[in-house]
Amino acid sequence: MSDLCSLFPPFALEIQAGDLTLRLLRDADLPEYTDLLRRPIFADETADHVFPWYAVPEQERIRGALAFQWSLRSGLSAEKWALALGIWAHGELIGCQDLNATDFARRRTIGSGSWLTLDAQGRGYGKLMRQAALVLAFDHLGARRAESAAILGNAPSFGVSRSCGYALNGSAVVLEGGKVVEHQGFVVTPETFVRPEVPVRVSGLGADLRAMLGAEER
Repeated sequence: MSDLCSLFPPFALEIQAGDLTLRLLRDADLPEYTDLLRRPIFADETADHVFPWYAVPEQERIRGALAFQWSLRSGLSAEKWALALGIWAHGELIGCQDLNATDFARRRTIGSGSWLTLDAQGRGYGKLMRQAALVLAFDHLGARRAESAAILGNAPSFGVSRSCGYALNGSAVVLEGGKVVEHQGFVVTPETFVRPEVPVRVSGLGADLRAMLGAEER
């Protein structure tokens, strides 16, 4: 992968935290990723917080997810970017952690979204993968705040946010997947961040990748 990492620096980024490895999904990972998309994510698939992209027939879900992954790569720029990081536990892909930003060079604000397969939930992975992403954001990219949101009723997501040090940050009524739902916003800063109990190691964040993300060292 060394040549491809040179051509597209996001592929070089890797975060290790305890049993977890986070890195950008590559084409070679997509067969494992599509297998993951066939597995349950939600205990109640009728709940309001079920992702609209998940609540479609399986083949439509898979094709849409693959197109989404390719679009994120082609659309990445310093002005607006999203990193879709796969989550591996003991070498097995169990979910995804996304980081995104608009005009990061000036705003220094990161957004995030994540999911785990149902059988990987309840093991502390959701908290640790968010903490690992926040270590990248605060300690390595120089973010000043990180924002997230969850639909009311999504207790696991609320719990992960609170355990990482997020505070309430307003709410909004939105149309999502044809439903009117209420989003609760959360925000965390380096000062309120609850850090993980295990070391977090970040590699592959070179000057070229920093420039692509608008995160040049100051």
